[in-house]
Amino acid sequence: MGVLIYLIPASLLLGLIGLLGFLWALRSRQYEDLDGAAARILFDDKPRKETPQ
Repeated sequence: MGVLIYLIPASLLLGLIGLLGFLWALRSRQYEDLDGAAARILFDDKPRKETPQ
């Protein structure tokens, strides 16, 4: 039972760190455009030059 004195504050600290990381991601607009990256993978950055045959 004595180990709970260490485990409970440690778990609360880790939860707080996770919450702060999530709030930082929201403030830095990490979740702003969720569909853009999924659609961007389908298109080339530069048009390819066709090789003559």
